[in-house]
Amino acid sequence: MSARELALDLMGRFAERAGLDGDRAPRRYLWTDAFAVCNYLSLWRETGELRFRQLAVELVDQVHRVLGRHRADDPRRGWISGLGAAEGARHPTRGGLRIGKPLPERAPHEAFDERLEWERDGQYFHYLTRWMHALDQVARRTGEPRYNRWARELAETAHRAFAVGPPRGRHMVWKRSIDLSRELVSSMGQHDPLDGLVACLQLRATAAALPGAKPEPGLDAAVDEFARLVAPDRLATSDPLGLGGLLVDAARVAQLTGQGAGAAHGDLVELLLAAAEAGLAVYEGQRAMHGTGPLAFRELGLAMGLGALVPLEQALKGRERGGDHGAGLARRLEALAARAALGTGIVSTWTDPARRRRRDWIEHEDINDVMLATCLVPDGWLVLEPVGPRDAPPPPEPGGS
Repeated sequence: MSARELALDLMGRFAERAGLDGDRAPRRYLWTDAFAVCNYLSLWRETGELRFRQLAVELVDQVHRVLGRHRADDPRRGWISGLGAAEGARHPTRGGLRIGKPLPERAPHEAFDERLEWERDGQYFHYLTRWMHALDQVARRTGEPRYNRWARELAETAHRAFAVGPPRGRHMVWKRSIDLSRELVSSMGQHDPLDGLVACLQLRATAAALPGAKPEPGLDAAVDEFARLVAPDRLATSDPLGLGGLLVDAARVAQLTGQGAGAAHGDLVELLLAAAEAGLAVYEGQRAMHGTGPLAFRELGLAMGLGALVPLEQALKGRERGGDHGAGLARRLEALAARAALGTGIVSTWTDPARRRRRDWIEHEDINDVMLATCLVPDGWLVLEPVGPRDAPPPPEPGGS
């Protein structure tokens, strides 16, 4: 079975299992769905079949209808933004989006339980940035500005809710309540400011290129604050999912710079590659010592990041890379490219049908299947194509014009 054939199979079974295609009730989870949207965009591009475009668009609408509203077991009803039915449908991301965890969020009177908190609903900033990217990729691939507008409205809301504190002590929080009124986990995610910076740079660049896109929200304040909050000495990590994220972010910044939108943050590419190189050395040592890796989707995140070196290098071709800075960047790229076999080995491990029948895969089947498919057809997630014209009429605007 070819990579594309396996991706088609994985994404077809995911669509049925998660209620996107068929009679099952929708089961939405924001992280998984962000990657799934981009996978359908990849399959649309690779096969030319419009049904994959429609699956991407329908998944966006389902996420907004399900995760943009209160849970069925919550006494609150309607859009979590508090907007009325029609206005909420026009601005489905104004209140952020729920994670989609199985348990209700922790009530104000309940004590914190770290184990339970992983299963409780709420909002995560780093999940919101993944959804911003998915929406923006739909906008870039279809030429339809509403998706970018929804992404920018989400970015504006997330910046306002998750970046907190006095002027001299600004920081970000890890998790907030569904309505964003309370902090549920107050510590700051290691890469949250970085994710916010890269996402906002991308959304702003897309809006500038999209015909008919409204200029607001412009996100300048968010870009400036996230840039200030990025801590270069805290970026290195040995977590494979975090390592993959560093490499994907480096590829996005390089592509944005090549498209004329990220020049002010050009040095960020080398900074991210340096952090990834340091973290990979630690991760490889741990992997050699213990013999087994972490959860499949976390390792697949690393494989995805190593795959991002291809569009990263393509984005850097033709750019001036002389002097010490250019030579340093070239050395880092060469050192990271030498790890490509690690990524292909991870993917090869999980393309084995016998490995995917194991309990540790099936327990996280949706996220594992979708992220494996992303590694097999990665362009929808990794490649920031120039804004393209619509080749089919877009669906009607929810709630009106």
